Amino acid sequence: MTALSPVMQIVQRCEALFEDLDFNAVKQWKEAAPGRKAIGYMPVYVPREIIHAAGMLPVGILGGGDQLEVIQGDAYYQSYICRIPRSTIELGLTHRLDCLDGMLFPSICDVIRNLSGMWQILFPGKYVRYLDVPQNYQDAIGGRFYIQEMQTLRHDLGELAGRPVTDAALNASIAVYNDNRAAVRELYAYRASKPWQAPTSEVYLVLRAGMLLPPEEHTQLVRDYIAATDAVPRPKRDNARVVINGTFCEQPPLALIKSIEMSGCYVVDDDFMLVTRWLLDDVPANGDPLEELSKAFLHRSASTAAKYDTTREEKGVFLLKQVKTRGAEGVIFAAPSFCDPALLERPMLQDVLSRQKIPYTAFKYAENTGQMAPIREQSGTFADSIKLWSAA
Repeated sequence: MTALSPVMQIVQRCEALFEDLDFNAVKQWKEAAPGRKAIGYMPVYVPREIIHAAGMLPVGILGGGDQLEVIQGDAYYQSYICRIPRSTIELGLTHRLDCLDGMLFPSICDVIRNLSGMWQILFPGKYVRYLDVPQNYQDAIGGRFYIQEMQTLRHDLGELAGRPVTDAALNASIAVYNDNRAAVRELYAYRASKPWQAPTSEVYLVLRAGMLLPPEEHTQLVRDYIAATDAVPRPKRDNARVVINGTFCEQPPLALIKSIEMSGCYVVDDDFMLVTRWLLDDVPANGDPLEELSKAFLHRSASTAAKYDTTREEKGVFLLKQVKTRGAEGVIFAAPSFCDPALLERPMLQDVLSRQKIPYTAFKYAENTGQMAPIREQSGTFADSIKLWSAA
């Protein structure tokens, strides 16, 4: 039997983590030392540094994907909203999330706000918090509010841990996550420069592993993947270079990402797993930690439909930067069905792209989308049209 190459060993490990809906990696981490605790969080962004500084494992909960049959969860939510709250409820009611000692629900949309209340009712013995974020980006107003929100979380997790979360611990955790974000930036830069060497279906699995592993371990995994894949030359194709937008919350099935790649597209930027890249640069690790985290959120964070912000960049500027800095030739808008933030923002972004004569196409999906042929045909036609236009 032929031994797997180092890069395939890494990818297989990440795929096993991705497919494990019983969260065995979290259970093993807790069992390795008595008294360890794990805190789940919904996607987009939470200050994971506070969880880490409390000695706990931050665990990203991103629904059940296309592997989970939702039965009980459908009884709690209407059919005209996205699927992620229903599958998350299903994970909870089927005891797959019993390994978690608490759940954080960041300010994404009204559905997730409602889910936090539902969680309090269904799991009264667990710590649950809806983590609100500022809608004013002045340090003295929104910044002060956000610091107070983080201070409450810091106090609560200290109570849960049985010891206070110190400034020193927070600054140490900020340094850990600075390194993790740096590694992810390295991965994204590498993929943009050599997308044939780092297929997005692999990059995505490497990112997803970071939802379950301690950040120090995930940082090393990311850098090991870059080194391993760079050591094995892969065929280069004349694919269209695209940015994917709209996938910041409910995640696409892995088969959807593969279908887009197989259709003739190289994905050179995206908004998958935005929690790993929300803060755009290092957070100072030698000052007041909550103040520095607040400033980073207010002034140096990614633009997304899930973040209320009318004071800085006009709609589409951040997307245009992605297109230009990554050398993209077009944009694929892929939003979950019934995702109000993404679908409401899409026309504004499309208008910006049209004015700049940047081609785009758009479709919707659900985390359990099974039929990929239409998506592959649409993205393939888009890739062909890009090549025809660029050659004209």
